[in-house]
Amino acid sequence: MTFARKLAIAAGLAASLVLAGAQAQTYPAKPVRWVVGYPAGGGTDFLARTAGAQLSQQLGQPVLVDNRPGAGAIIASDNVAHSPGDGYTVFSADNGVLIYNPVLYKKLPYDAEKDFALLGMMGRSPLIITAAPNAGIADAKALLAKLKAEPGKLSIATAGTGSPHHLALELFQREASVSLLHIPYKGGAPALQDLMGGQVPLMMLDLPSGINAVKAGKVIPLLAMSGERIPQLPDVPTAKELGFPRVEAYTWQGLVAPASTPKNIQARLGAELQKTMNEPGVRQKLYDAGWEARPASAADMARYTAAERIKWHALIKARDIKLD
Repeated sequence: MTFARKLAIAAGLAASLVLAGAQAQTYPAKPVRWVVGYPAGGGTDFLARTAGAQLSQQLGQPVLVDNRPGAGAIIASDNVAHSPGDGYTVFSADNGVLIYNPVLYKKLPYDAEKDFALLGMMGRSPLIITAAPNAGIADAKALLAKLKAEPGKLSIATAGTGSPHHLALELFQREASVSLLHIPYKGGAPALQDLMGGQVPLMMLDLPSGINAVKAGKVIPLLAMSGERIPQLPDVPTAKELGFPRVEAYTWQGLVAPASTPKNIQARLGAELQKTMNEPGVRQKLYDAGWEARPASAADMARYTAAERIKWHALIKARDIKLD
């Protein structure tokens, strides 16, 4: 390599460092777009808007939620994966985006492991088996007794095939050696409506979607798929308590950015996110809405998603679940 060539490379590196330093000093200089892959008004949207309002105060710039629903958040994932990595696009990435879709679909317009920079975890909510008031199932023990007596006959609604709700159901069926008739809906809202109306006896429900219905007594929570009892529903037993220690399933949310986002901006956003998720007012709002704030660093998120891939990819393949 010639001296001139070495000098040009050194100059280029120096310029890059100067640019990175300038970005760090001026960032953020304009509003940040927070992409959500689901409609406004849902649990994911609520979490994004709650956290985004606090993050906006910390950054000194507006954080604008951009809802891009459709195709199990694939539309939003594609948009973010191919957005500029300038620190002005972030994305609520859940277990569907990062864990399930890559194995449920043969081909995706994004690579879950390569196209996103992980910024940190935000929150989670356990899945719960709930019953319609007219179903005649008062508690978890009655549910298990009925499942043993009538295998394959009791129907249960979920938010759709391949959803966290469906996969929690598959995990429960495998571990408890029971069989239910799966009724997949196009989203949790219509499933919940039919549950409250008594058109379906059971539903695998996430608490943010159904907390108001539970509080109003319109649905009966029977069994939690969580490691510990849900703070908002302390009287509801867990599957672990009933002898199924490997039954643990949540809907969860992390924050990501396009993979090309500079490392220093990733670090800034990750640190601000942790501060946001530990803010008492944010935690209380999420608790009231059925979420559990679970802040974790980018490194912790990477370890968690790696473990989740092993667990759920094995289940999806074993149960032969496909979406195309």
